[in-house]
Amino acid sequence: MKYSKDKRIEQLVRQLIRQDWRFNFGGKHGRLCSPDGRKILFVPISPSDHRAFLNFRTDVRHVIKDG
Repeated sequence: MKYSKDKRIEQLVRQLIRQDWRFNFGGKHGRLCSPDGRKILFVPISPSDHRAFLNFRTDVRHVIKDG
């Protein structure tokens, strides 16, 4: 299954899924749910912004730190 067209985002999502996160497709973005089900991250499937990976990685770090 392909999660994003950006290879760096794809790799990060795969790492999170190995840590028991769940992925669901929905429209233009996928959704990652944390293992406890409390946090949701939106995954850009076809990002057009060159900073999309950096922004997504920052969001992941904030969710993990706050969890």
